[in-house]
Amino acid sequence: MTASDTRPATPTTAATGTAATSRQFPPGFLWGAATAAYQIEGAAAEDGRTPSIWDTFSRTPGKVFEGHTGDVAVDHYHRFRDDVRLMADLGLSAYRFSVSWPRVQPTGRGPAVQRGLDFYRALVDELLEHGIKPSVTLYHWDLPQELEDAGGWPQRETAERFGEYARIVGEALGDRVESWITLNEPWCSAFLGYGSGVHAPGRTEPVAALRAAHHLNLAHARGMAALRDTLPARAQLAVTLNLHQIRPLADTPEDRDAARRIDAVGNRVFTGPLIKGAYPQDLLKDTERLTDWSFVRDGDLAAMARHPLDLLGINYYSPTVVSAATDSDPANARNDGHGASDHSPWPAAEDVAFHQADGPRTAMGWSVDATGLHDLLLRCTRDFPGLPLLITENGAAYEDAPGPDGSVHDPERIAYLQSHLDAAGRAMDNGADLRGYFLWSLMDNYEWAYGYSKRFGAVYVDYETQARTPKSSARWYAEVARTGELPAAE
Repeated sequence: MTASDTRPATPTTAATGTAATSRQFPPGFLWGAATAAYQIEGAAAEDGRTPSIWDTFSRTPGKVFEGHTGDVAVDHYHRFRDDVRLMADLGLSAYRFSVSWPRVQPTGRGPAVQRGLDFYRALVDELLEHGIKPSVTLYHWDLPQELEDAGGWPQRETAERFGEYARIVGEALGDRVESWITLNEPWCSAFLGYGSGVHAPGRTEPVAALRAAHHLNLAHARGMAALRDTLPARAQLAVTLNLHQIRPLADTPEDRDAARRIDAVGNRVFTGPLIKGAYPQDLLKDTERLTDWSFVRDGDLAAMARHPLDLLGINYYSPTVVSAATDSDPANARNDGHGASDHSPWPAAEDVAFHQADGPRTAMGWSVDATGLHDLLLRCTRDFPGLPLLITENGAAYEDAPGPDGSVHDPERIAYLQSHLDAAGRAMDNGADLRGYFLWSLMDNYEWAYGYSKRFGAVYVDYETQARTPKSSARWYAEVARTGELPAAE
């Protein structure tokens, strides 16, 4: 990607969306919802599954809200048929889910556990029977603990093991699944997992974070090669990145350079090698006091460029506002709100401060600004011409609770979705080749270090009984998916 958005982060009345007219999306636009294995499946020790780094991390005192784990989550492993029927009732045309690596290949090495693969075979068959297109994500953060014990993502060997795992899943599901995503948000895996330590495995080593980023890029390359070799030609292959829409706080050289630095280590550390075939020179310069990047071997970049993406998956929730740090900035202004940590997830950018934009916020404390999604889609359109785009996650957490009649009304989420879908539509009007939208999330679930304290779902889950109740946003989204028409904001 080229330089980030250089407009200062001034408040905008369009941030929450005020479309006065309805909008029609094109025929064939994909309407889906997304989940991740560790957040929903449960059955953490059943049918051969072994611990992942998140099982270990969640049991480490002080790492996860009130010690919550994904041992049971929302019990999707046992309730998946009911959940698929719920998706069908909501009119979804696609479902993005992730495969649990330790459920399929418990040690990260060797042959697959067929009981694990059978679960995903049955899930895919159920989806297809209900006319729902399955979209498989191979890795959504649940690295087998044995691979972490051997060094984890900072070690090259982990990328090689990922290629073998990708082949196993491709061979098992490739006759029925056409949509594939190698990695979900490798920035979080690398920089929250090995930099700030607020995600599993909880390490705080800046150089290890940079090494992990490269080996995740290499894992993508190995996974792409395995899938291309395994899947039918019709298969569509992607990677999902949580690209940061970065804005300088003020229009000053210092703040613009802060935005550039975060853009390098937040975005272009992945888009550079995976799409353009090289790491950006300014990133290498910024980080030279930490590492000489000798972990990048001859042939790595060529391997990443050998199998181009069919689609780029984009996860967006809120813009990123930065400035050059000053003495008046609080210490926690350097971690971008990605959990409480004394360690920055931004190697060689510790002198950058992060700021909240004005306006409404979600229960996560994230600002609601749909213009960021519009601008990000257009930036990708400009920087990666000819590469179709897919919104693979977008949504919001709010303090949802059932009313006296048992129903769950969430007008704030409806407003959030309406504004962001309108922003996506405006980006399409302006030339973005956007093929679909996946709501995050289908249902309330385990929200990583926040445990069960944050609810992103369109479907409410009572964690005591596991009862599912579609919220008003689910019914609203179902009507949009059914008709392809986004109603005007109320």
